[in-house]
Amino acid sequence: MQDDILGLALQVSRVTSEKISQIETIMRQTRLLALNARIEAARAGASGAAFGVVAHEMGSVSDHITEVAQELRSEVQANVARIETIGGEMLVNFRGARLQDIALNAVEIIDRNLYERSCDVRWWATDSSVVEALETPGPNQAGHASNRLATILRSYTVYLDLWVVDASGRVVANGRPQTYPSVAGLDVSRESWFREAMSTRDGDAYVVGDVERSVALGGAPVATYATAIRKGAQADGQALGALGIFFDWAPQAATVVEGVGLSEEEKESARVMLLDGRGRVIAASDGAGVLTETYDLGEERSPRGYFVDGERLVAHALTPGYETYKGLGWRGVIEYRLGQAGGAKRGGAAPMRAVA
Repeated sequence: MQDDILGLALQVSRVTSEKISQIETIMRQTRLLALNARIEAARAGASGAAFGVVAHEMGSVSDHITEVAQELRSEVQANVARIETIGGEMLVNFRGARLQDIALNAVEIIDRNLYERSCDVRWWATDSSVVEALETPGPNQAGHASNRLATILRSYTVYLDLWVVDASGRVVANGRPQTYPSVAGLDVSRESWFREAMSTRDGDAYVVGDVERSVALGGAPVATYATAIRKGAQADGQALGALGIFFDWAPQAATVVEGVGLSEEEKESARVMLLDGRGRVIAASDGAGVLTETYDLGEERSPRGYFVDGERLVAHALTPGYETYKGLGWRGVIEYRLGQAGGAKRGGAAPMRAVA
């Protein structure tokens, strides 16, 4: 509707300008006729005197109408310029509010997805085959655990692999040994997710790290969740090792940033991103800068908002978390190119910021 209002204002300006130009043309013709009439009246002498007065008044009326037309043109142009400015600001505010809602929706979808991952890791760490692989270690138990993890992976296609790690940090079983044969026996004792998992207070606790590329999993970006595998699968049991599960980040994140509720026209001028707590791009609708670019939000620290910087409208929303998953300080961000989308013209004014 805001686009229609601005378009209507421009149409009114165009039509008004055309009609005023027509009036001015008619008045020029009228003045010319009045001048010719006065000349002919002067030639007619005394008999044309009365007609000369009429011709003079016709010229005066024409001049007056021309002045009114010029004043009307000036006032219309000034008001239309104001409408354009206000309309442009309305467009920016409307779009900014809309885009920040979409940014929030994007990060909420990820939060809900990752909440399920936190449930998965705590549940699977109590699986009998996983616990037995560490309570009574041996090749048979490791093979059984591997088969069980493979069964899980066939149902939960969002994971690249699942690892059972003993207390020393050695991987004793994984769910895809054929795909990732170098994983078995791998030493992960220095990995932060393993150390933090071994330090969890009980079976309800888990750890999660930011998205990183895993060399052992072919360099794929993964979100790693982990928790301790405890003796007897008891919540307060001794930590025997850890279960690490590796969320296949790239396709899941791409589905979110590419599937947000933007129109096709908006998608042409927008870049949808997910940023981690450090501002690093961990997903982008254009595929650029993933895990290499740090996106600058300036001093923006509000949970939700938008601002204009030059030809950029940037809307953002901080993760609100989901149920017991508090999130990692991630943000949904949408950068919209106003200049290419017919947005409000921006001058040298300071960037506009709004917070919801």
